[in-house]
Amino acid sequence: MTKKRALISVSDKNGIVDFAKELVTLGFEIVSTGGTKNALAEAGVPVIGISDVTGFPEILEGRVKTLHPNIHGGLLAKVGEESHRKQLDEHGIKPIELVCVNLYPFQQTIAKPDVTVEDAIENIDIGGPAMLRASAKNHEYITVLVDPVDYQTVLEEYRQNGRTEAVTRRKLAAKVYRHTAAYDAMIAEYMTNLAGEENPEKMTVTYELKQNLRYGENPHQKAAFYRKPLGSVFSIANGNQLHGKELSYNNINDADAALQIVKEFNEPAAVAVKHMNPCGVGTGKTTFDAFTKAFEADPVSIFGGIIALNREVDAETAKKLYEIFLEIVIAPSFSKEALEILTGKKNLRLLTVPFDQEGKKEMKLTSIEGGLLAQDFDTYGLDDATITVPTKREPTAQEWEALKLGWKIVKHVKSNAIVVSSKDSTVGIGAGQMNRVGAANIALEQAGKKAEGAALASDAFFPMDDTVEAAAKAGITAIIQPGGSIRDEDSIKKADEYGIAMVFTGVRHFKH
Repeated sequence: MTKKRALISVSDKNGIVDFAKELVTLGFEIVSTGGTKNALAEAGVPVIGISDVTGFPEILEGRVKTLHPNIHGGLLAKVGEESHRKQLDEHGIKPIELVCVNLYPFQQTIAKPDVTVEDAIENIDIGGPAMLRASAKNHEYITVLVDPVDYQTVLEEYRQNGRTEAVTRRKLAAKVYRHTAAYDAMIAEYMTNLAGEENPEKMTVTYELKQNLRYGENPHQKAAFYRKPLGSVFSIANGNQLHGKELSYNNINDADAALQIVKEFNEPAAVAVKHMNPCGVGTGKTTFDAFTKAFEADPVSIFGGIIALNREVDAETAKKLYEIFLEIVIAPSFSKEALEILTGKKNLRLLTVPFDQEGKKEMKLTSIEGGLLAQDFDTYGLDDATITVPTKREPTAQEWEALKLGWKIVKHVKSNAIVVSSKDSTVGIGAGQMNRVGAANIALEQAGKKAEGAALASDAFFPMDDTVEAAAKAGITAIIQPGGSIRDEDSIKKADEYGIAMVFTGVRHFKH
């Protein structure tokens, strides 16, 4: 009886020896290359070297070994067609029924902090993708595997039926194309960055499934959470969940929003978020102090919210967190005592994120129907701005502190956005309004008496002086805004009329 032929060449050798031994038991002869061949031979698996099949040695430091008609003829032949079988016989080519290949570790290579360009280039696989694509194209006749998780399924079907099911071969082929597409996308991204291309003619991105979600924004929407390979470690996508229910679609969006805001601070800070908008932000000398101020900024909206803190959660803070219904608490770490307290709430999600890791520069991608928008993340801070003070009065030292805090927060609030703040907490936030004075009225109403002596930050310029008028009547003494309106002079005059110090930054922070 003629043995069936399997070709095995893997970088990830997890489970490969046992898989190959089972294939031999099932009547396969094994063809292999390089390190895989050595590993199989050392384990006592009968194996044929690739050069024995091609009749040609591996050359160019192994760059060329499988690119040969004796291999690709065996992969691409339609063995169910007489003309193909005849050509195989004429050229002495044996068909290949099973292919198990995974690729040079390009992702692992470029993840090394000291990787050289030469090393990265050498880890771009050529023969592997060619064999996989050929086998997947010919999946009517060939079983092709790229993932060790599929070994047992294939072996079981061979044991039961002497061959894999057509539906299995098609699923495996689809997985191969996803795998090679992701591999090529990662190479394309690396090479694009290396070449300094900012807006390439094609956008190739790849993400890995982190978890299936029960539903999306609403229960009738399907959803999943994907993570970018080698993406920013300082992110929710790479967070570690210590406790609580599985994260939902809305949880993840809100948690990301909270993390982006708390990243703005070096001093101890606490951020409360609802529906991707901050509802309370506080800073202080301790985590407890910062959270107390964030809570007091809006004790109503924080109910059911997401909390992000940039210092370890201690027992004192945990006790205060425990008193409130919250969805998620995010922090660099939790003390042992804090964990004992907070894990008393079965459903409260506790996440840690490595605050000691610097965020990686990435593009912000937003899908629209039929397309994709790409832009830089808004990391523009006050230190980057060209500051001018067009009013007669300049801010006092305390007002400057309040203006700086408001400006950090307002860029994270949905436009039109207004933030009213003291030097160490928000006191009123107006988000997502169709006109600016409407956002201001919401923020000022929320602030109430706390608006007296506070600062007001606007994400974009004032088209009229009505926002300044409303701010002045509420007791605001300092304003920060981009400037740039054709009616700036009206707002400046109104500020001078009420003795308000107004700062222009020259940059807006729209957030849709």
